[in-house]
Amino acid sequence: MYKIRVENLIKVFGNNPKKALELLEQEVSKEEILEKTKQAVGVNNASFHVEEGEVFVVMGLSGSGKSTLIRMLNRLIDPTSGKIYLDDEDLTSMSPEKLREVRRSKLGMVFQRFALFPHKTVLQNTEYGLEIQGIPANERSDKARTALELVGLKGWEDNLPGQLSGGMQQRVGLARALAIEPDILLMDEAFSALDPLIRKEMQDELLDLQSTMNKTIIFITHDLDEALKIGDRIALMKDGKIVQIGTPEEILMNPANEYVEKFVEDVDMSKVLTAGDVMIKPAALAYQKDGPRVALRKMREESISSIYVVDKNRQLIGVVTADDAKNALDQGKNDLHDITQKNVQQVPSETPLNEIFPIMVDGKFPLAVVDEGKIKGVVIRGAVLAGLSGREGLANGDNN
Repeated sequence: MYKIRVENLIKVFGNNPKKALELLEQEVSKEEILEKTKQAVGVNNASFHVEEGEVFVVMGLSGSGKSTLIRMLNRLIDPTSGKIYLDDEDLTSMSPEKLREVRRSKLGMVFQRFALFPHKTVLQNTEYGLEIQGIPANERSDKARTALELVGLKGWEDNLPGQLSGGMQQRVGLARALAIEPDILLMDEAFSALDPLIRKEMQDELLDLQSTMNKTIIFITHDLDEALKIGDRIALMKDGKIVQIGTPEEILMNPANEYVEKFVEDVDMSKVLTAGDVMIKPAALAYQKDGPRVALRKMREESISSIYVVDKNRQLIGVVTADDAKNALDQGKNDLHDITQKNVQQVPSETPLNEIFPIMVDGKFPLAVVDEGKIKGVVIRGAVLAGLSGREGLANGDNN
């Protein structure tokens, strides 16, 4: 069961949408429909699903329909046709009373322009959603303070919004949404009004919060770099239509059409691709039980000059060089313990390529990719250079 499921969602703005719907079925363009009927197509036949705990980004240029789409998900805008399911409940057929209940308890929304009450304190703004739910004062104060602490605003409870920077005001907006403990966060261009440095901080903070909260998030943006950074999957919109849905890597590596290809052509691949994307299987591994002779034989068979040493659970211990193994044999040593270099460079699989390159410049060995102590693969310099050169080199397998 998906957390959110959207089926054939259409929004036509105007007093006679029926004619526009007929033309949409004939695949008449948005511009031609406006000219013929004076009806404006906001969203055209959008279908997608969102998993629980997923960050689903909807992006596109101004006028693409993304903000209309997110406002239909909580029915601030009513669809012309189509279905929206939340936990398999049909949002489009809910009574006004049921819809209000869902909005108050399951859906939190963060707007682009903060939408704070200037005369209320930070705490009072954060409590607002709880107040309209009728939550008792002490309980809503506790929940609001917890949410403010989550977003780094502990100690600012008694300040007014005008005394806060733009980034801090947006944190209040996020805290207000979190205070109601929603299942789903709807974020409409939430960071686009912020300065670039503050925007980056907020993106990082959202990712940090998500690692602990695991909310289902629908995030609207016109910024591709932002979408690639925070999205588990991205839906790219044009003229009210969703033209491609995929992971950041899928969108970059396999654009669905010329429009998407043009959209992503200037992306710095090194900020998107990770160690896990370019790593290869280690040519060989040595185990703790192996002696220098076995390790040296494995290196000769694979024509490599060093080998990573792991325990029986593939937990990384260190690395042994061919020279050290040969010297140990010459000295009659029979285990790898004394010749294993334990201080080896390693990175998690999610490390972006642009952070890997400086590490590898002076590295003596292939870079170990390690998650929870276990070696997953190695990155060689050619793979990083291929990633830095763009998707063509990587798609062609140029990682040697």
